[in-house]
Amino acid sequence: MRSDLIYDALETVPNRYLLCQVASKATRKFHKPNTRIQETTNEVLSRFGTAGGHPEHVLDDTIEDPAEERRAA
Repeated sequence: MRSDLIYDALETVPNRYLLCQVASKATRKFHKPNTRIQETTNEVLSRFGTAGGHPEHVLDDTIEDPAEERRAA
């Protein structure tokens, strides 16, 4: 059940808001065509739930620097 995955992922990611942001970014990056988005989301949440180590190490790989997104063309 997805709520179990969310509670497990909250042990790695410090708060729910940040979990939603990181999970949505990771789902977009890991999604494969012709598969259900729900399955990709469940896989991402299970990866967060089983990730060991300090939360910052998990988040460093998935969060992009906002300053790079704002560069003028």
